[in-house]
Amino acid sequence: MQTPGGMLEIRPMRPDEIGLALDWAAAEGWNPGLHDAAAFAAEDPEGFLIGHLDGAPVAVISGVRYGADFAFLGFYIVRPDMRGRGHGLAIWQALMARLQGRLVGLDGVVAQQENYRRSGFVLAHRNIRHEGRATVAGPVHPAIVTPGAAERAALPAWDRRFFAAPRAGFLSAWINQPGTVLRSYVEDGRLQGYGVIRPCRTGFKIGPLFAERPAVAEALFQALTAAVPAGAPVFLDTPAVTPEALALASRHGMTPVFETARMYTGPAPDIAIDRTYGITSFELG
Repeated sequence: MQTPGGMLEIRPMRPDEIGLALDWAAAEGWNPGLHDAAAFAAEDPEGFLIGHLDGAPVAVISGVRYGADFAFLGFYIVRPDMRGRGHGLAIWQALMARLQGRLVGLDGVVAQQENYRRSGFVLAHRNIRHEGRATVAGPVHPAIVTPGAAERAALPAWDRRFFAAPRAGFLSAWINQPGTVLRSYVEDGRLQGYGVIRPCRTGFKIGPLFAERPAVAEALFQALTAAVPAGAPVFLDTPAVTPEALALASRHGMTPVFETARMYTGPAPDIAIDRTYGITSFELG
């Protein structure tokens, strides 16, 4: 595609190239997980685009397709020394053409939110990243379990209430990343919530954290943070429209450090945002 800065070659990333998007995201301060690449590619192997100029990468973006009608946009980054030359707009247009006809969601950083509005995205709610420290492990609630193979296979059906489309491929890869800890809360034989914590470039990040009520979220949070070294940085991304999630972060001494806007190209999907205590990923929803 021709841009003011030259002819940009845009194509899907190969799986071994997704690490570049993660490196660029880390340089922007987004703190991706150490082993996110395989999980990000699992749902839509062609969901990441890369733009080359004279054989060198200058822009990346992702638009992972879920099911038949939904997609989530992320990793919209132009190499710092190549900004302002039209490469970002070119790769954006290529991606949006690919996602034509779908409801598209994103978590927009503050600096880009007005640009997203001009592209037809509408604010649904704010998200706030909180940072704290893992404390010395205490007693684990008796309802907390480590899911086995059968329980892991059943998670996508329960997870569906919290996401706009089925995402079994992504979720299977997500919960099986190296170093990842998965915990569920089971009461009278019924799943009441689950959470994941994974190692990141800095510390550990919780996501998702879904629970039927605040006490379940509290027990899961304690179990997840107990699984990492005491004193390690821990991050939790909460919807600002879920007061119980904000209260959970505050109760554990976590400090707001980053903010995004969840935006969609149409009406926000009917998901259980009121029981969302930790968003899975700003990059993939």
